[in-house]
Amino acid sequence: MSRNHTPGTTVALLVIVVLVSVSGAWAQSSYKTLYRFKAGKDAQSPHAGLIFDTAGNLYGTTLEGGAQGAGAVFKLTRNSDGTWTETVIYSFCLDSPQCGAGRNPVAGLTSDGTGNLYGTTWHGGAGGGGVVFRLTPNPGGTWALSVLHSFCTVGPGCADGDEPLAGVIFDAVGNLYGTTSAGGVYGPGTVFELMPKSDGSWEEKVLHSFCSVETCPGGGGGGPEARLVFDATGSLYGTTNAGGADYVGTVFELTQSRDGKWHEKVLYSFCSFCRNGSNPQAGLILDAAGNLYGTTTNGGEAGGGIVFKLTQTSGGRWKETVLHSFCTGDCGDGYIPGGEVTSDAAGNLYGTTVGGGNLGFCPLAGCGVVYKLTPQSSGKWKETTLHVFIDRPAAYPLGSLVFDASGNLYGTAAVDGESNFGSVFEITP
Repeated sequence: MSRNHTPGTTVALLVIVVLVSVSGAWAQSSYKTLYRFKAGKDAQSPHAGLIFDTAGNLYGTTLEGGAQGAGAVFKLTRNSDGTWTETVIYSFCLDSPQCGAGRNPVAGLTSDGTGNLYGTTWHGGAGGGGVVFRLTPNPGGTWALSVLHSFCTVGPGCADGDEPLAGVIFDAVGNLYGTTSAGGVYGPGTVFELMPKSDGSWEEKVLHSFCSVETCPGGGGGGPEARLVFDATGSLYGTTNAGGADYVGTVFELTQSRDGKWHEKVLYSFCSFCRNGSNPQAGLILDAAGNLYGTTTNGGEAGGGIVFKLTQTSGGRWKETVLHSFCTGDCGDGYIPGGEVTSDAAGNLYGTTVGGGNLGFCPLAGCGVVYKLTPQSSGKWKETTLHVFIDRPAAYPLGSLVFDASGNLYGTAAVDGESNFGSVFEITP
């Protein structure tokens, strides 16, 4: 992603598509707005999903807002009467010689299980290319931010990553792993590891630098924008928005050899103008059998993106199955699935789309939907629209969903027709 393409313009860019009509299924579900972000110093414009702590509080990030307008981390606490109270626990600062804490977090958060929160910012930091940060709760209710690593901007002598758009994940021994959408040896991004040291600092190691079209024609991917996932053997899986055999994205695996080096393998290359999807922006999830599930923002039967499954064959190759193709018209179906899918215990998949639903609301292309995919005995999957956004009270859900212990879904919407600053919602399927 280049610097002149900001996440704030993602919605407008993605909705410029050809409109066609396909039928969709509907289901009754209960939708509730938990909190609507406000003007001023409140958090504004959430682009990612949420996480729970052990007490049932919700945490998330916003691209904008906060005390200096450079983004924020917020907490939502449930009250005894069922309402929720929001607290901005950290406001990021604008670039200045005194500010190395980063700004504009696009991705969501990760917890270490002891109450600390970890995340990334898209820009800012000592090197200007974003940071990995940790937020630690203080006894008095405040939070302290530590910058674990500052990325440098793309340029000569900078093999570090730049512009992380994804969050980080932990391995079993407490190391962090993530991606940057730019930077590295060749420019179109990296996979990195952060290792804690005995003195409290963290050491960064670039595990893989993605290639440009010029250096790897028809080869590896480029521009990873999503979070990674581990399998049971310690291999990492992810997606790239560009690159691959047809230059419209890949699914890749990184495997560590005995000498400690990591090696990339492209498991699947997406194709342009075909039914198999293109340009995945979201991450992957794994089921118990080792199958991978993800989404693409383009391609499919009607060009509105797909939900896909990758299964490893006996010969070691990976086979893609399109579980659902989204339409691009006034059909009740969503399109442009931006966030990764979420699975329940029965194997159903849930997710959001940026556009579609009802084209009578929101400019050009609808306000998005929440959908459910259910596996059928025939091997096919049935898509059900759980909720259609209609601008008021919310529009443009960009992130993934999270379940609570009762099976309710929680997510964020980037804007709404009332305040245009976004909201947090709950859906009972």
